[in-house]
Amino acid sequence: MAGNREFYHRKLHSLLGVFPIGLFLVIHLTVNHYAVDGAASFNKAANFMEHLPYLLFLEVVLIYLPLLFHAIYGLYIAFTASSNVGRLGYFRNWMYLMQRISGVLVLIFLVFHIYETRIQMALGKPLNFDLMANLLSNPWMLAWYIIGTVAAIFHFSNGLWSFLVSWGITQSQRSQQISTYVMVVVFVLLSIVDVRALLAFA
Repeated sequence: MAGNREFYHRKLHSLLGVFPIGLFLVIHLTVNHYAVDGAASFNKAANFMEHLPYLLFLEVVLIYLPLLFHAIYGLYIAFTASSNVGRLGYFRNWMYLMQRISGVLVLIFLVFHIYETRIQMALGKPLNFDLMANLLSNPWMLAWYIIGTVAAIFHFSNGLWSFLVSWGITQSQRSQQISTYVMVVVFVLLSIVDVRALLAFA
């Protein structure tokens, strides 16, 4: 019974990492990228997102609750899993280890990011270009945001590869190899979108 429970927990953890958390990451990066076209462009996109109907309900149900489960169960996996990269240094073993490390790093970054954005909004500051520009004007803060967001993109891309395997979509060695190449492209493209936006704010 306990084994079945853990099996379903891992399946749910994997699914939530892609839908809706991964989808939200891509949307968030897309909105941020409007900063490349200037403050007015970003503010218009951010204002649209902030005025979606039932926003609080959508955030709680589609972002915060899934993220909370994914983070808590992810910490359980990270600190109970064993890595054999020292004995078997295969590429996938390293990706397995990096997935756990990046997950912990991203969780730390998310707590900080939520404080600097959502909490500040609750305290009366508008979520606009100036908020992010002031935050990222500090070179150390810019470096921290690049590290945190790129780690999140890696965690999503590598997690998407694992999702395809664990849900039986890529079963053969050939399909998994192709999936690896696709996820590298996804990681690179999303990282470019991300870094361009952060540099635009800075």
